[in-house]
Amino acid sequence: MARRYRKRRQQSSHFLSILIVLLAAAWGLYTKGGDDASGPPANRQPATTQSAKPAATVYGALATRDYDRLAQLDFKSGQPAWMAVNHNHATLIKQAWKVNRVIYSDLDALNRTSRSNIAFLAPRNVVGDRLRVRQFIAPTGWHYNHGRDQIYNRGHLIAYSVSAGIDQSGNYNRTNPSGDQNNPKNLFTQTAYANQEVQTRFETKVREQLRAGSNVIYQATPIFRGKELMARGINLQAISTDGRLDFNVYIFNVQPGYEFDYVTGRAKRMATLKVAP
Repeated sequence: MARRYRKRRQQSSHFLSILIVLLAAAWGLYTKGGDDASGPPANRQPATTQSAKPAATVYGALATRDYDRLAQLDFKSGQPAWMAVNHNHATLIKQAWKVNRVIYSDLDALNRTSRSNIAFLAPRNVVGDRLRVRQFIAPTGWHYNHGRDQIYNRGHLIAYSVSAGIDQSGNYNRTNPSGDQNNPKNLFTQTAYANQEVQTRFETKVREQLRAGSNVIYQATPIFRGKELMARGINLQAISTDGRLDFNVYIFNVQPGYEFDYVTGRAKRMATLKVAP
């Protein structure tokens, strides 16, 4: 009798253990293992894409597969204007820094800067605004600003502020102190918000690391969807050869209060479109 009681108790204990495991698994699926991104945008960190792999080049960088993934992302009102890619780690290979130069990609068949520009930067590339000139290039999707609101900017892939001595062929030339300006291979139609409020934060990180004496590999890739003339966003990533700088982000090409037709670049007011700070 006692033996039968012990057997029943063991069966009940075994059943209870299985039930606990199943409940834990169900809870893990419901909460996505603690990575559930639901909840108020202000209470969560910017999202991250899946892990990325470096492109098959000597310097790594953004792979075609990851470009395509970014191109399919849609901005949702109320979310932050940027997100981390690859857990905010660059896919660049820091040992590839050999020569101070910039590799400018050719425009594509639609005259877009849809391919990556990659810069191998040194402290001597930092430049102030005193030598800036008026911009006149009209990238694809460009429309002039009218009225009081500034919506459109000519966004640089490789920031002017880190291009001292770089000519339009990408080579360093110390007789060219003003750096890269009005280079069609280095400009795209960008919203004023994405450019002045978001991208500048990451360009500042690069500039500060250069001023600290480091060499930096920096890549910028406007992300286009299909044959649209205005980029959906831009991927920025950088790594310093001493490992002190390392980031990889995607910035949505959006403007609070406006909606864009990315096929043409035209904008219209949309008061309900919000961007989290």
